[in-house]
Amino acid sequence: MDQHDRVGTAEQHGARAGTGHAGHTGHGAEHAGHGAEHAGHGAEHAGHGDGGGHGDGHDQHAAHSTAMFRNRFWLSLVLALPVVVYAATVQEWFGYTAPEFPGAGLVAPVLGTVIFVYGGWPFLAGAAAEIRGRQPGMMLLIGMAITVAFAASMAAGVGVFAVEVWWELSLLIVIMLLGHWMEMRAIGQARGALAALAELLPDEAERETSAGHLETVRISELGVGDVVLVRPGGRVPADGTIVRGQADLDESMITGESNPVTRSESEQVIAASVSTDSSIRVRVDAVGADTALAGIQRLVAEAQESRSHTQVLADRAAALLFYIAVAVAVLTVATWALLGDADAAVVRSVTVLIIACPHAMGLAIPLVTSISMSKSARSGILVTDRLALERMRDVDAVLFDKTGTLTKGEHAVTGVAAADGDTDALLALAGGVEAESEHPLARAIIAAVRERGMDPRPATDPRAMAGRGVEATVDGHSVAVGGPALLRERDLEIPGELLEEVGQWQQRGAAVLHVVRDGRIAGSLALEDQVRAESRAAVDTLHRLGVTVAMITGDSRQVAEAVAAELGIDEVFAEVLPEDKDRAVADLQRRGHTVAMVGDGINDAPALARADVGIAIGAGTDVAIESAGIVLASDDPRAVVAVRRLSAASYRKMVQNLWWAAGYNVVAIPLAAGVLAWAGIVMPMAVGALLMSLSTIVVALNAQLLRRVDLRSQAVG
Repeated sequence: MDQHDRVGTAEQHGARAGTGHAGHTGHGAEHAGHGAEHAGHGAEHAGHGDGGGHGDGHDQHAAHSTAMFRNRFWLSLVLALPVVVYAATVQEWFGYTAPEFPGAGLVAPVLGTVIFVYGGWPFLAGAAAEIRGRQPGMMLLIGMAITVAFAASMAAGVGVFAVEVWWELSLLIVIMLLGHWMEMRAIGQARGALAALAELLPDEAERETSAGHLETVRISELGVGDVVLVRPGGRVPADGTIVRGQADLDESMITGESNPVTRSESEQVIAASVSTDSSIRVRVDAVGADTALAGIQRLVAEAQESRSHTQVLADRAAALLFYIAVAVAVLTVATWALLGDADAAVVRSVTVLIIACPHAMGLAIPLVTSISMSKSARSGILVTDRLALERMRDVDAVLFDKTGTLTKGEHAVTGVAAADGDTDALLALAGGVEAESEHPLARAIIAAVRERGMDPRPATDPRAMAGRGVEATVDGHSVAVGGPALLRERDLEIPGELLEEVGQWQQRGAAVLHVVRDGRIAGSLALEDQVRAESRAAVDTLHRLGVTVAMITGDSRQVAEAVAAELGIDEVFAEVLPEDKDRAVADLQRRGHTVAMVGDGINDAPALARADVGIAIGAGTDVAIESAGIVLASDDPRAVVAVRRLSAASYRKMVQNLWWAAGYNVVAIPLAAGVLAWAGIVMPMAVGALLMSLSTIVVALNAQLLRRVDLRSQAVG
């Protein structure tokens, strides 16, 4: 019974009603192009690979685990203690004599060699990998430093050289292992969100058999079409559709929305969401790599592997630092040799190589990226392109698609006018006529009746009137509901007592339906696309940030201007054909704006692609999601503000880390070379190693502060 003469753009809006949230989010995410098994691995790479940290290639990453550095650190520390105790320099400093025993002179060379081979192996292997890959960096510097120290000590043992630095070499390797262990722990915490997402799924599910019984099976045994029972407090094991029951579901782990969402029969649910209050039976629609959760993992992993402009800058700086360090080390050797101090030449050059390791530089960007990606994923912001996130801080114009973004894409009754003043009775009467219709406007009327705590009036003999509306018999009266065409057909005019209110509705672009009883107009209803309650807050916050807010829609200018006036939007592009939406983006760009486009429909894809930053609402189409650099898992437009906040905070941390890493080297390298030796200020080799490790830890701790940024705050800065 869908043949109403709907006014304005009602049918355009109605077509958007009921867009499935979970299904599109998961399926759209699937197009990220990575296998499920790659998601975790991608995060692992992002933590370290971009910065040239530990060599390159899969083997190198796999070898450098947190546990490996921890184990090598503790054993090397135990072996280093006797080396330090028996070091002549240390004995002289602290005024003691180490116990003598046969072979005591071999303690330092034997244990020092074991420490060099065992504790130094990750650095030596990393150095070899960097040489093979023709990408000299941190590991090559460390490898060169410990190799020079080891060779000098061995040469001193056979009388070829005068300097012996076994204890410095041992402490150097111990401190380096400790620094790398702490770094890997930080990286592991940053990428832990991906693993945490995977752990959200239950291990088992209760599947309904063909006989109606329940059987407990592992998640891997579930297939599409299976029906599972989700008990109160239980997690949904796979994406699916509710076939029986209703429950409030906590979807915060996917959408970032803290409030439970009511889901009933025929509505989609997301894997890992929690039923908070009652049992539901869910038909499985997607399992494994096809779920929304797996899609999010792939999106996060892909984003972590993508490279930003800031990362490229950091990589170039780290590579440049390698060549500077080698040049300074060579100059240091030459200078001290000319001064006749061969011992200082070795110690100073090794210290230069150690302290100049671009460890902090290499970690500055990847760690911030890993933390920002995992934090955003937990907040329902899925970054598929790091460049998009980086550019978001510079956006000064946000162009929102209206329907389904600023509005819900679903009509609601916003006004009721009855000739006799009894609006409840009029609404129940219209509800009775529309009770069997599936039209979006009919559903809106029924919903309004329910919201007032009423039931539609019983109706019989409902019949559609093509292009005019629906008619039925209610309490023996002939009642019709329809638009202006119904009034024209029956030669009816709106009564004077209704005329002013109906005129106001029409002026703001509302769809108006009239209720005709026994040939007379009993009243009228206004139906409008609902503006999201969060949209006003989003627009206001963007204005406070100095961002221009524009809206684009295919709707009539009358409807668009009404929504814009309600939300305080600066500029409106109305009556725009789908293929012309990208022209509006180009127009804003020509005026000098950096534009973020926010949309959810297939006709938004060209505009999303043309914009400086494309942001897809997660409930939108797969094409829109593929065209965007950022996907919002929820429909809340305030998430756009959160994206900007995340962009600014991430960039701020990257810049802080780069300044620290670069500034530290500007001061430390000359000191390590001995430029103040004339004043009695020299930097011991072990102290250089300690400072290098501390600089890395400072960068890691500063990046961790990003976790404290409140993405949901409206006080965005």
